[in-house]
Amino acid sequence: MELINSIPLVHIRARRIEIEKKTVSRMIGMYCRGKHGNKQELCSDCDQLHTYAMQRLDHCVFGNEKPFCSACPVHCYKKSMRERIKEVMQYAGPRMLYTHPGLAIMHMFARFSKPQPPKKK
Repeated sequence: MELINSIPLVHIRARRIEIEKKTVSRMIGMYCRGKHGNKQELCSDCDQLHTYAMQRLDHCVFGNEKPFCSACPVHCYKKSMRERIKEVMQYAGPRMLYTHPGLAIMHMFARFSKPQPPKKK
């Protein structure tokens, strides 16, 4: 079985939110280091964005069936936060291929997943 960052491909969908959190965390960290020069910790703006992104992922109506955010029928980010995360992804996305290729590849595969209707609770 092929492995990406020690995660068997058959288990990626079952751990979608967990993987997305890891990916977004790495992207925000990469952005903060590159744009704001912070080596150890996130600046307050990036930390605020990180906290917001983690909360959004925790409350995603699709759960582990979550589609790629830009393809999602439900836009759960506030407009200002959506603009900030887009900027982070535009900066960090191409760089992820060099620093975290497994996460970058999984993130690209997620782009092609089809959203399912949210499950009613």
